[in-house]
Amino acid sequence: MADLTPTPDRPGLHVSKPSPNAPATGAAVCHCGATATATGDSQVRALVEGYTANHGAAHNRTGR
Repeated sequence: MADLTPTPDRPGLHVSKPSPNAPATGAAVCHCGATATATGDSQVRALVEGYTANHGAAHNRTGR
């Protein structure tokens, strides 16, 4: 399987939870240069909410 971790060259959001008993992990990289990581279900949920509200499709590729 390909590495799905976002990078500055491939911005995006990646969330993983390998089993119901394992904590979720997440990583986000935006076109504007912002980056974030999180571990734990509630922290990853907050990362996803913040990324979708403020980065990614929330603004264009020029970082505005």
